[in-house]
Amino acid sequence: MRSRGETRLSLCNASGLTRTTIYNILEGRVVNVQQSTIRKISDFFGVSYEEIETIDFEEREGAEDTIPLLGNMNPAAVPVIRQSRIVSDFNKRIGELITCCPLTYYFGVGRNLIGVSLEENIDGMYDLGDLLIVKKGVVNSGGETLIYGRRTEKLYVVTGLCGEVGTDLVVGSIIEERFNGRL
Repeated sequence: MRSRGETRLSLCNASGLTRTTIYNILEGRVVNVQQSTIRKISDFFGVSYEEIETIDFEEREGAEDTIPLLGNMNPAAVPVIRQSRIVSDFNKRIGELITCCPLTYYFGVGRNLIGVSLEENIDGMYDLGDLLIVKKGVVNSGGETLIYGRRTEKLYVVTGLCGEVGTDLVVGSIIEERFNGRL
């Protein structure tokens, strides 16, 4: 958590686990952690269930920190969702989306990423065929946030802090744009 800049609260909010569960696990009060809890934690960090159980991540990340990032970074596989399927596919886990959607790759540090393939223009900012790489569910205070309007059934972009979105769905923070449908 420390190396990725995460807090106990951010882990609770993103994984759906209670604060009590996370605190008890991290403070060593739990002898046997349920499989479903380990799966939620592994999904949050983007690692496999087996890795969570067997690997000492502090040791591994310490070794990885000695390797220069530029030139030795593996790309992240990002599932690409068509704009018309954003609502139906939004609550699926990244692992599930990777098995049923086409993939693109993101060269950078990121987790919980999806690609949104636009099927229509968005406010003159993005055009049909563009691909947006989005950090799912995160609101970017300084950048652009992609939102799905439930009433209009269209995507729109908010720049800077977004206020009340009401019943609209916050897709996430746009971290990269690729024009003309380039995967």
